[in-house]
Amino acid sequence: MTYLPFMLLTASAYLLGSTPFGLLIAKAHGKDIRSIGSGNIGATNVSRALGRKWAYVCFTLDALKGLIPMLVARPFVLQLPASSYATGICFWLSVGCAAILGHVFPIYLKFKGGKGAATSFGVALGLWPYLTICALTVITIWIAVALTWRYVSLASIAAAVAFPLVLILMISMIPKWDFARLWPLLVVATAIPLIVIVRHRENINRLIAGTENRILEKPKS
Repeated sequence: MTYLPFMLLTASAYLLGSTPFGLLIAKAHGKDIRSIGSGNIGATNVSRALGRKWAYVCFTLDALKGLIPMLVARPFVLQLPASSYATGICFWLSVGCAAILGHVFPIYLKFKGGKGAATSFGVALGLWPYLTICALTVITIWIAVALTWRYVSLASIAAAVAFPLVLILMISMIPKWDFARLWPLLVVATAIPLIVIVRHRENINRLIAGTENRILEKPKS
């Protein structure tokens, strides 16, 4: 097995993940997103600064930071022999994790980045079929929570909690999904949501205090 392509892809994924699209979009409009609202560079804060249209653009670009590296790495995994499949999955996941860590700890912003939800979603979409199906399942949970309580942070936390549970359920229900081969997926599907939840710790405190901003609501002082 040749490791060089995965090493190059992992490094490239981190650099792509580090690209602060939210910051760049805001700068193009003459604003510093880090001095607005929560100061986060993600889509939610872009919505506060520039409106929903640019928030959708930011979310899409942040998701693509995770999706594109996974799609590029896929052919290298598929050409591996069955005996190396678990190892290939590990390297495939390393590419996705690098993109997520790039977004959360971007080298271009002194390692102070976003919360990783959109990029994690892109990574999951790109790991077909295992994490893709889980991602499409939890996005319905995200939408339901966001529409019901109108908290983006709560929706992201709920989706993060649900993700590994959905994967466990699917592995147990689908005969061809062998845990012996797919255990790396479960490890990452648990670790990445934990990172997302930890990055939302300030939001959790505001939710408990009742001061968290709702969707389309002006930031509270």
